[in-house]
Amino acid sequence: MKRILWGAALAGLLAVPAQAQPDGASQARSQVCLNTQNIDHTTTPDDRTILFYMHGGKIWKNTLRNKCTGLTFEGFAYEPTPPNQICGNMQTIRVIRFGSVCMLGAFEPYTPPPKEKPAQ
Repeated sequence: MKRILWGAALAGLLAVPAQAQPDGASQARSQVCLNTQNIDHTTTPDDRTILFYMHGGKIWKNTLRNKCTGLTFEGFAYEPTPPNQICGNMQTIRVIRFGSVCMLGAFEPYTPPPKEKPAQ
């Protein structure tokens, strides 16, 4: 059952890419919502950070309001609300195996640090 949930959540994320689409009222609060159809994939570098990789190359970083135990190793699921969107500061995620429920923080554009050149 747990593998099915994780597989369904992963399939949903992979099938549903996202693009940031702030609406009028949300822009005033720097609210960013991602269209789930534009999300290519996500990574979780630690238990408080999720990187959302969009089709087209843009990356959005979400720093959760609190540490979310197990996030890095177990993955997460969420219910898009409103439909087909995931919005910063408005929604929660759930860690697949542990069941931890954690609140999203604000989305912000992310640029990965430059890769170091190998020493010669």
